[in-house]
Amino acid sequence: MVGDDESVTVVLNRLRRAHGQLAGVISMIEQGRDCKDVVTQLAAVSRALDRAGFKIVATGLRQCLTGEVPGNSEPMTEEQLEKLFLALA
Repeated sequence: MVGDDESVTVVLNRLRRAHGQLAGVISMIEQGRDCKDVVTQLAAVSRALDRAGFKIVATGLRQCLTGEVPGNSEPMTEEQLEKLFLALA
């Protein structure tokens, strides 16, 4: 991921949190915990992943539009940007 150090740190923290939450969901299922509790935690994992994805898009959007991403010589097309956003929807 290309971006400033603060943004990278925020994304990594969100992903680490989601990783921990997912491990908790797996453990809950293995323990036979209540469906409501499992679904609640699974929703939290999903939100954490969504937020990380949105942060990545928000951080890199300007670079994607201007072609300033290292290794990328051309700006993203409107279709490519649309696909990127839809992947998170």
